Amino acid sequence: MQQDEAGQAATQGAPRISWTQRVDYYLDVMGMRGKGLLLLGGLLATGWIMAGIYKVQPDEQGVVLRLGRWVDTTQAGLHYHLPWPIETVLLPKVTQIKQLKLSNLYDGVTGESTDPRDKQMLTGDENIVEADGVVFWRIKDAGQFLFKVNNPETSLRIAAESAMREVVSRTPIQAVMSNRRQQVADETRELLQTRLDQAQSGILVTQVQLQRVDPPAAVIDAFNDVQRARADQERARNEAQAYSNDILPKARGDAARILQEAQAYQSQVVNLAQGEAKRFDSVYQSYAQAKDVTAWRLYLDSMDEVLKKASKVVVDSSGKGGNGGVLPLLQLQDKDKAKPAKETR
Repeated sequence: MQQDEAGQAATQGAPRISWTQRVDYYLDVMGMRGKGLLLLGGLLATGWIMAGIYKVQPDEQGVVLRLGRWVDTTQAGLHYHLPWPIETVLLPKVTQIKQLKLSNLYDGVTGESTDPRDKQMLTGDENIVEADGVVFWRIKDAGQFLFKVNNPETSLRIAAESAMREVVSRTPIQAVMSNRRQQVADETRELLQTRLDQAQSGILVTQVQLQRVDPPAAVIDAFNDVQRARADQERARNEAQAYSNDILPKARGDAARILQEAQAYQSQVVNLAQGEAKRFDSVYQSYAQAKDVTAWRLYLDSMDEVLKKASKVVVDSSGKGGNGGVLPLLQLQDKDKAKPAKETR
């Protein structure tokens, strides 16, 4: 105990060695007496210069600040800037996709407005809808994003809501709620990107989605009734169109068939008439050349046509008609009737 106290007293009484003395001692040992401060200054200067080398990752952009003012934006790779405190570098992530919800009043986030009028929009046909949307975005220019716009996310929200309201105001309510939702979202993205570029916000909008588009809650039941009535009207119109498409081709087919039959009958009658006229002309020419012969032939032809249809023929056997030499004709028509009588005998 006494030895320890004596050692401590000796240590406390000994003079302290400064760091410069230590450096001079080591330099003296290495044979570099008198060059210590110069060497130390060179090492510090080299380290300070080397501190200006920095690396930008592929998902980053380098924002160079000179005395706090933005002077340059660098891309991925190795770069150099004047060391601190002259220049500094910020390395924000520029490939990370972020999302911003528009007029989403039912996600449970505190601090947001709960007034339904904040999400109501006027459509092109002067109706009112409530729309929720999501904007997906990332940083396009880190320098503009950090220094050109005050509070970029708030500015993005205001610009996105304004662009969506403008596009919806040009579109009918039925189109916004059904078949043109994607078109409204695409037009909103294009208009929003144009305004952000004009403001040099450094933001790139990758996608805009419409999540929910409905009429206000106070009139949604009446609106649904109207929609059902329109659906019934469209269904009845489609049924009528289907019936029309079924009946009209049949009617057109029947009309075409009747017309073709009439044309065929016309051709038949005309051809028969022309044939009769030509036959009459040929008979007239024969009659003009030999009147008696032609008249007698016509008479015979007429009698032949008449007698072919007669069931009985009467022959004058007295010879007064000039046919006395004609043999009496057999009763061929009554022959079958006479057979049973002969068999009875």
